[in-house]
Amino acid sequence: MIFRQLFEAETSTYSYLLGCERTRRALLIDPVASEIAEYLELLNSHHLKLIYTLETHVHADHITGAGLLREQIGSKSVVHRDAGAMCADLLVTDGVSLQVGDLDLQVRHTPGHTSGCVSYVMADRVFTGDALLIDGSGRTDFQQGDAGQLFDSITYKLFTLPADTLVYPGHDYQGNTVSTIKQEIAKNARMGKGRTRDEFIAIMQDLKLAYPKFIDKALPANQSCGLVTAEK
Repeated sequence: MIFRQLFEAETSTYSYLLGCERTRRALLIDPVASEIAEYLELLNSHHLKLIYTLETHVHADHITGAGLLREQIGSKSVVHRDAGAMCADLLVTDGVSLQVGDLDLQVRHTPGHTSGCVSYVMADRVFTGDALLIDGSGRTDFQQGDAGQLFDSITYKLFTLPADTLVYPGHDYQGNTVSTIKQEIAKNARMGKGRTRDEFIAIMQDLKLAYPKFIDKALPANQSCGLVTAEK
């Protein structure tokens, strides 16, 4: 497998390029609109054809590159059916399997940060978006967020994966790149160390986070797969 973890510094967003070496077919998880040129260069340099762009949810902190990539190279956008992005080519549900060449990913519905959050599970790794972060979790105070639901998603959909499963998050703000399920169960500041559901809800209610900086532009843009008319 060809694998690249890509980082957009302004919003501390991770995107992931996965390519099948045999078929040269590829997918991108959580592409960012400002990074389109880099994605195209990577695809060309590895002689890859982009089949899918996979969203872990409708983002509030950056504009997706899914629509632009669809227009430029014909890739298909994938979003959970509850995400609120009817512009997508494929609306998925829990348990759906996606195959790109020899790459197999399973969709796990992991709501709580938003109602339409999903994680993408492979044999040895999981892409958790904003549900489970390294030593943290996504916030739950906007966009249909629900702390109890997020606790359940992480506990029953992610922490039940094999302990050595690699965890690749949608963001990191401390320079971390990858974790494991075992590490997050043991050490995650919000979810680990045997915290109860009620304890997690109390932690999330007490975060007092600032209003998301880009939400007023990013959210409506992403409900249209990132295709918006430039403001004058």
